[in-house]
Amino acid sequence: MQIENESQLRELYGYATGRAKDKLLYSLEPHAINFINHAPFLVLSTSSKEGKQDASPRGGHPGFVKVMNEKEIVIPDAKGNNRVDSISNIVETGTIGLLFLIPGIDETLRVNGTAYLSTDKAYLNLFTAEQNPPKACIVIRVEELFLHCAKAFMRSKLWDKNTQINRDDFPTIGQMLKDQLGSKETPESRDAMMKRYKKDL
Repeated sequence: MQIENESQLRELYGYATGRAKDKLLYSLEPHAINFINHAPFLVLSTSSKEGKQDASPRGGHPGFVKVMNEKEIVIPDAKGNNRVDSISNIVETGTIGLLFLIPGIDETLRVNGTAYLSTDKAYLNLFTAEQNPPKACIVIRVEELFLHCAKAFMRSKLWDKNTQINRDDFPTIGQMLKDQLGSKETPESRDAMMKRYKKDL
């Protein structure tokens, strides 16, 4: 049966109770700030006016996301491929969802809110030490946040080195793109890709 409405959904799942219900917060507090300050990686989710969804990885040294106050955080828009999928959505709708990850920690921090793109020097100056300083920053107004439990990471064993595959047994992105695009060019090697990427870090 296809679930088509809220009542069917609740009949199947019920409602959150206890800590699952009560953990929702509306501004950053010391533990959330500490989590963000230690996170070198996040997934940024956005949506266009037409409802087209996008999820984009963002990374840097721990603390690359700046906490301005209990309601505002700033993410540098690091040098990329100029597709600007995520920031186009932000310009269109001003909504955002963030999932912060810390290597070795199975819990995650989820933050939802509104966002805009800014070239204000007050924000850009926060990132002048970067190898490639950003052209713009994503400024987020925090509306809600909560810690997410460890079960997904426990199931996946994401941080367990024993579950890591041999990279040589997995196709390079160069090979995958060659196949997907039907290109006749020799695929870029992993070493060449890494050297090219390092220039843009």
